[in-house]
Amino acid sequence: MNKDGKQGVGAAKTFGMMLRFYRERAKYSQEAVGKETGYSKSQVAMIERGLRHPKGEFVPIVDPLLGAQGALLKLAEDVVASGVAPWFEDYLEEEIKAAGIHWYETHLLPGLLQTADYARSVFGCAVPALEDEEIEAHVLARLKRQEVFYRKPAPLVTFVLELSALRRPIGGPDILRKNLLHIRDVIAELRNVTIQVMDERRPVHAGLNGPFILLETEERRGQLIYVEGQGGSYILTEQPEVGDSFARYSALRAQAHTPEHSARLIEQVAHEL
Repeated sequence: MNKDGKQGVGAAKTFGMMLRFYRERAKYSQEAVGKETGYSKSQVAMIERGLRHPKGEFVPIVDPLLGAQGALLKLAEDVVASGVAPWFEDYLEEEIKAAGIHWYETHLLPGLLQTADYARSVFGCAVPALEDEEIEAHVLARLKRQEVFYRKPAPLVTFVLELSALRRPIGGPDILRKNLLHIRDVIAELRNVTIQVMDERRPVHAGLNGPFILLETEERRGQLIYVEGQGGSYILTEQPEVGDSFARYSALRAQAHTPEHSARLIEQVAHEL
């Protein structure tokens, strides 16, 4: 989220596009910029494509080098303030306006269900470590995303969560307990949100390949899959992958506890902490 409260979608891409503009105008190659900043040619290329955030002294060096007259310094502020990882921007553009969001998670509470303290603890675990300013920007952006629950028309939002995600004490037992009670309140308040917990006694189920998010795009004109891994992510929009993943998610919902049982289980885990 940027300073005027608007979602900072595309900040890294905008910075990268302008970096390339100023670089080409100044007749510098990516390799030459890399030599001046201590970056490799491929790292400069990734920044220009919006796949990497500029770090350290890159921007203070490159702005005067390319004659940007402070423009790149200003754009870099928006990249930090957006609180969004570069690879997440394309997905977020779709999530904001999605008709349906369907999320299977295995090892932590989904971002759309996190409290500020829980989210702060998650970002505080990042390796390499984030600066305090970056952590707070990420937290604000994560909380901003949760406004999608209240959008009109309301999207249909469903979750299937492994019990291990509910029990991992990220931030400590008190932070986890408060987040679980927050989830309980979300279930009670919002008719468009459904949460199911996977039965931990199941020997196998349809989600063993790992977590993923399914989106029904604006006005249900299309569907996509978002999968995030170590340091990056990808979006799939083609068949048969999309159809297979929606079928897999349907199976997960059938294999999980009912929403009513899941709500009781979430409250029980909270009270055990």
